[in-house]
Amino acid sequence: FNKAKHWRGVATRYDKLASTYRAGIVMALAVEWLKLLGDTT
Repeated sequence: FNKAKHWRGVATRYDKLASTYRAGIVMALAVEWLKLLGDTT
């Protein structure tokens, strides 16, 4: 959850569609997950 603080901009967006908001959250989580995978190699 500490890494999620870097993505505060996603949380404060006001999109018209819920799917657009969800896509932003999924994108942020995917980026963090890929960074984590890169650190383990």
